[in-house]
Amino acid sequence: MKQALRDLAALVARVGVGGIFFANGWTKLEDGLKATGAKFLAQGAPAPGAWATVTMLTELIGGALLIAGLAVSVTGLILFAEALGVFVVAPPLNPISLNELILLGAASLLLAVVGAGRVSVDHMVVIRRRESEAANEFAADTEADRVIASLREPDKSPAPEPQDEPAGTAASKDTAPHPRPRAKSGEVSRSEDPVPAPGDTLVAGRKKPAARTRRPPSD
Repeated sequence: MKQALRDLAALVARVGVGGIFFANGWTKLEDGLKATGAKFLAQGAPAPGAWATVTMLTELIGGALLIAGLAVSVTGLILFAEALGVFVVAPPLNPISLNELILLGAASLLLAVVGAGRVSVDHMVVIRRRESEAANEFAADTEADRVIASLREPDKSPAPEPQDEPAGTAASKDTAPHPRPRAKSGEVSRSEDPVPAPGDTLVAGRKKPAARTRRPPSD
């Protein structure tokens, strides 16, 4: 709400101050440069013809820019400098005109500092410029991400696929004889079976005891 009131106040001030400047410049244009120069000569201005031309153009162009709200900061300073120059070099003889000159100069300086508000060409130009800058930054970020992604892709090389081995190679690897580990000195290898003594018979992995003989009956 406060911002809306500020924008409305800035709009009213711009239209009022710019309208007065534009009306004064238009009056000088209608009167002609000779008549305006004669007024400046009566007010004691040196080179009255130059003062008439400069003030007429400044008030016409500056007033129109203030009403439109375009380059208000620069335009306000230029109009303030014009009013200050007229006040110092050729002050109006009419007190009302002098007071009007002072008020216009102060209002121009105030608008130059405060700004044109959101209801102005300046604000629309700033918004478009910010949007274009944001779009350019977004496009630059997207392009940078794409370049980084393209640089990272070659690093991720796929793992080499296993090559097909010729038939019989795997079987030969599995069926190839492997050397038995040698037992250390002092240790008996469990994998080796004990050699049976002559006459012994192994039954289910055990040595069969020798056959018993009958003793002859005693007399």
